[in-house]
Amino acid sequence: MRLLLRGLIASMVLWVTLPAQSQVSEPQIEAMVEALRQAAPKTGTQNNGLYSEWQVKPAIIPDWSKRCIGRQLTPAQFEASPDMARSVVSCIARRELQTQYSATSNNETAAVRRVACWWLTGNATACNSGSQAAYAQKVLGFYQQARSQPAATPPASPQASPTAQPSPSPSPSPSPSPSPSPSASPQASPTAQPSPSPSPQSSPSTQQ
Repeated sequence: MRLLLRGLIASMVLWVTLPAQSQVSEPQIEAMVEALRQAAPKTGTQNNGLYSEWQVKPAIIPDWSKRCIGRQLTPAQFEASPDMARSVVSCIARRELQTQYSATSNNETAAVRRVACWWLTGNATACNSGSQAAYAQKVLGFYQQARSQPAATPPASPQASPTAQPSPSPSPSPSPSPSPSPSASPQASPTAQPSPSPSPQSSPSTQQ
């Protein structure tokens, strides 16, 4: 019984002392996605084997799209729909940024570098020198640039001007009517007699 209680207490202490998983914000996700887009390699070749503005390898697209939007996309479909491509990349960036925030004790700069390194190599800790480190630093620069820009505020809706109410016009005061002066009785006008209209003549029938 004592061993059971000790085990329960130890579990409770461990649960309390575990660090809470931080939640990344939507502006952070958007900045991460934009940074990865801007840092994508510009090969100058249209059919370079990578897809969308984020230059994603074709082998990973069906799995990512299935995880994020519930259906598999072919690389051609991923390429053809910028909105779906952004949705999938945002989903993956959210997952990885959350993971790296936890791994770095909520160090935003280190987390962004690690996400960039994972995006490039598949290993979040592999970019310590050379071109890989330069890429991670490039992504961080674009991320910080995106984060420093103020969020766009929606335009204010125009206020409806109040409708002017018509002022009531004053009612005219009645003026006294003049007394009628006696006048001669009017003569009845003769009724015009209508002139008799000629009766229509029947047209002669055609002779057979």
